[in-house]
Amino acid sequence: MRIDDQEYISSELLLILEAVADQLIPGDAWPSATDGGVIAYLKRIAAQDTAAWTDLIEPGLRALEAEALALHNQPFSELLPHEKDRLLRDVEHDSFDGWPVSSKRFFDNLLCLVVEGYYGSPELGGNSEGRSWEMIGFRPGTVPESIDAAPEIDLPQKNLDQLSDQYDVVIIGAGAGGSVAAAVLAESGLQVLVIERGSWLRYSQVGSDHLRNHRFSKYGHNTGPGLEGSPRTILLAGGDERITSPIDGDYHNNAMTLGGGTRVYGAQAWRFHPDDFRMASRYGIPDGSSLSDWPISYEELEPYYMRAEWEVGVSGDGNAHSGRGKRRQDYPMPALSRTLEAERLARAAEKLGWEAGPVPLLINSVDRDGRPACGRCGQCVGFACPTNSKNGGHNTMLVRALATGNCDLICDTTVERIDTEGGKHATGVRLVQQLEGSIQRRIIRAGHVVVAAGAIESARLLLNSATESEPDGIGNRSGQVGRNLQGHVYSGAYGLFDEPIQDGLGPGVSIATFRFDHSNEGIIGGGLLANEFTRLPLIHWYRALAPNAARWGSAGKETMRRSFLRTSQIQGPIQEIPSAESRVRLSNTVKDRFGIPVAQLSGSVHPESLRASAMLGEQAEKWLWAAGASEVWQTRAGGGLSAGQHQAGTLRMGNDPSTSVTDPLGRIHGYDNLWVSDGSVHVTNGGVNPVLTIIALAFRTAENLVKQG
Repeated sequence: MRIDDQEYISSELLLILEAVADQLIPGDAWPSATDGGVIAYLKRIAAQDTAAWTDLIEPGLRALEAEALALHNQPFSELLPHEKDRLLRDVEHDSFDGWPVSSKRFFDNLLCLVVEGYYGSPELGGNSEGRSWEMIGFRPGTVPESIDAAPEIDLPQKNLDQLSDQYDVVIIGAGAGGSVAAAVLAESGLQVLVIERGSWLRYSQVGSDHLRNHRFSKYGHNTGPGLEGSPRTILLAGGDERITSPIDGDYHNNAMTLGGGTRVYGAQAWRFHPDDFRMASRYGIPDGSSLSDWPISYEELEPYYMRAEWEVGVSGDGNAHSGRGKRRQDYPMPALSRTLEAERLARAAEKLGWEAGPVPLLINSVDRDGRPACGRCGQCVGFACPTNSKNGGHNTMLVRALATGNCDLICDTTVERIDTEGGKHATGVRLVQQLEGSIQRRIIRAGHVVVAAGAIESARLLLNSATESEPDGIGNRSGQVGRNLQGHVYSGAYGLFDEPIQDGLGPGVSIATFRFDHSNEGIIGGGLLANEFTRLPLIHWYRALAPNAARWGSAGKETMRRSFLRTSQIQGPIQEIPSAESRVRLSNTVKDRFGIPVAQLSGSVHPESLRASAMLGEQAEKWLWAAGASEVWQTRAGGGLSAGQHQAGTLRMGNDPSTSVTDPLGRIHGYDNLWVSDGSVHVTNGGVNPVLTIIALAFRTAENLVKQG
């Protein structure tokens, strides 16, 4: 069935569908649902997901028509507006018996589809000419609109046949850690191969679909992995496994593309607090946790933090946020200017006696390295940067690595195992690639191997590389590989104001406080509070409406008009308490498209993390009230496994091989040439976004690898 096949929805059902859509989003000074192009979007959905349409939407529409005829002796389309409204409310509240489907489920699903068509991306078939965005005040583009996109640097790639048989160093993964390692090692004169499982996606390929991105992935995402052939599983009580897809929340996906998460991240560039490196010493070890001190201190990492800020590129204010450790140098770029929202929150923080300041960002605030300053677009996090101003692995460190002539890059290629000798020495890697339907393999020998595939996939790779010497996987003699998986749980609050407080300037996040990162009575650790990134209209409807707000009808349309520019969100991550039972294993039953066992995930958030998160939400609420909000409501963290885009901890560093996987330099215990350069090595994950720490550790690990020769 073609997407544009209008016969898929019969003329009879189309009449009902149009009438329902226009009751859910009526016309006024702005277009109704049908005038706004929603029907074109619904036809697209009907053709793409025929089962859902025929099993739920069609039966629901027919049942609704039957109710209209039974109650009013008229078809739904001919009812008076108040009659349609009352009937739909009864459907929403499941007031009818004898329906072939749940009337509430039908209503909820159809409402979501209509809203998606009205407030989603125009190229999807709805939101004609972006009128709904104009209505609520959303501006997706750059400021000014005429700003030119910076040309993307071409990153030359090799194919499987062009690779050398042996390299001094093989790096597995081209994200934050792998890209830094590549630059440092190639610039030292070593011959380097970087292997990336995902594709090199240009800006036009990443796209701007508001329903398929790493911020809201209802129908897919805008980077890898593909939806077919890359599952994971969730371990259930009793030992059974449930398969999860890359677009599901419990998959804990990070972008699998050249540049990794840095391709689409929000780019907050925080250093960890000095006490984040000695959590166990400061707070003790809670029952049921694996809380431990790092084997290194903030002072040891500080020079590498500075190097990360200057070489990759951070904008910020080095005089802000006092008490978070000494720094030897300011940031290389000034902070982005405050937004209207940040100005309001700054005054409120001053009233409360809280220190607050700018958010450091791996984003150009001025022209740098041939790329322009941030264009302040309205859709930053979750998407690639339209002006190439966001500093990631793909446009900074990998560019440097390839420029040396000492680095080869291959994409769309998976490392299925690392070859080792005697559990002491890595000899190379085994590559697998699918090309035009054919699966090809190749063995590459290496003097050193650097694993930088992210906490979940790095652990999976070591577990899958078992040998006679290490039957449970590389570095797993003490059973520590894959344990202590952690990310960040978030909590916070929304506030609705009587006047607009959003000016639409991206990335949106602009002011933060660390008033609650440590020294909270009865709480272990704490975290960051900051205003949130600019919201997409659909994310606003799905997540940011007040609990009792109208969501459809004339009142629902007015809710969106009134609240979009008048809503503030403050939230933040807390210093999570790790647990040995939050972990990555290999699935016993499910394999990927290459026949490799997939990652099996299990675990939950420690109760102390939830207590800290609740505290942070209360303080976010206090900040919004102080800023003059007329209505405030909290968001709360769930208790399930935490990993996501901030995943860390599965190959934690330490001095004791019985309780850690890597040594303080990031090398696998017992090995002379096998290293880890991603968030896997984090002992704890800080109360902030971890990317700057990943980058700093990557500089440190690569520097020490060079010294090894």
